[in-house]
Amino acid sequence: MKAKRQAAIRILLKEKMIQTQEELAEALRRDGFQVTQATVSRDMKEMHLIKVPFEEGGYRYAEPENGWSGINERLVRMLRDCVLSTEAAGQMVVVKTMSGAASTAAEALDTLEMPEIAGSIAGDNTIFLAVRDHDSAEAVSDRIRELIR
Repeated sequence: MKAKRQAAIRILLKEKMIQTQEELAEALRRDGFQVTQATVSRDMKEMHLIKVPFEEGGYRYAEPENGWSGINERLVRMLRDCVLSTEAAGQMVVVKTMSGAASTAAEALDTLEMPEIAGSIAGDNTIFLAVRDHDSAEAVSDRIRELIR
């Protein structure tokens, strides 16, 4: 059942501009799936869904095209273990890590190849991600938080 539901999610994301988990849950229910918000949330996490900007403005959910799908569970565990916090600050995202872990975490984040990120700089326990605009900073920060949950 999970495989069918996730296949349906892939189709819905290609056909519709899904902006929230609730919109996705409603669309799945219309297609005959009995889902809760928790089920949809777990599917989204397993599928590594991300929010991407769309032309009309705002963000929608999408499947990763490159970097997110290539990141393996070992890197995700490492990020979960060493990233302490993330915060948007203007056109930057500040990521705090455990002492000595910033360069490793920055390398993992770089593999995500998020188009909103122009570059990264890592110190001992802090990573600065330069992003293309203020809205992108919030979205990138949110995505990192989702990844490390």
